[in-house]
Amino acid sequence: MPEFLMSLLKEQYGEKIAEEIHQGFFANRKTTFRVNTIKSNLEKVKAELDQFGIAYQSVAWSKEALILEKANEKDLRELEMYKNGEIYLQSLSSMLPAIVLNPNTNTDILDMAAAPGGKTTQLAAMTQNQAHITACEMNHIRAERLQYNLEKQGASSVYLMEKDSRKLDDFFSFDNILLDSPCSGSGTLCGNHSNLEKRFTMKLIEKSTKSQLSLLKKALTILKPGHEMVYSTCSILACENEEIVEKALRFVKAEIVPIEFPRNRRVAKIASQIEGNFMYCAK
Repeated sequence: MPEFLMSLLKEQYGEKIAEEIHQGFFANRKTTFRVNTIKSNLEKVKAELDQFGIAYQSVAWSKEALILEKANEKDLRELEMYKNGEIYLQSLSSMLPAIVLNPNTNTDILDMAAAPGGKTTQLAAMTQNQAHITACEMNHIRAERLQYNLEKQGASSVYLMEKDSRKLDDFFSFDNILLDSPCSGSGTLCGNHSNLEKRFTMKLIEKSTKSQLSLLKKALTILKPGHEMVYSTCSILACENEEIVEKALRFVKAEIVPIEFPRNRRVAKIASQIEGNFMYCAK
């Protein structure tokens, strides 16, 4: 691990938690995925896994999520249900923002940084293609990948905009916004990756924080009054999370409200400078 990262973690979390995080960077990570309820259901997926002798575990806080006990992504990619888009490979943590947003049908939803489409297709599945979802992706190659996943998953309720969501006109207005912001990825680093010190730098963090603040300010500007959005990252650094929140709230009138999450006690948490988990509710 880069020395500067460990110093930041120790300063933010203390020696004990920083060491636990450090060990997590080197831990083996099991393959997880989500059942695409647009095309299939949990019972059918479990039956196919049983047919091929693939052991799995359920997840307490999600009926659609499964953990493979020994098999891996390669094993899943051989199955017809993967090829048909009946399942979607996705980490458990990346499933949480959409679940927290808890979208309703017949609403206008914006996914501000949508590619490759895991959360976008999850939103479409949660609303059974009965919501109006706008997915933004500024990079052409990533937008093509997003379009492929939308079609494969049958997410017909999604309108793809190949555009930097920071440049959306302010006349746009959404009932809900999911901003899974581009970040340094400090929470998903693999300690065994080569050249990590060259890839993960302070310059990367500084670049990320600039875009995060502008994205969040834009999101709070085009969120309908009285409605909710979720801001999430896969970083565990305060400068990409709590500090971005605090800075954004200086520009836009909004409030932080606690997340009401089913079976919340079963979800692993990490210490935050803002008490508990949180999301935004524009006034």
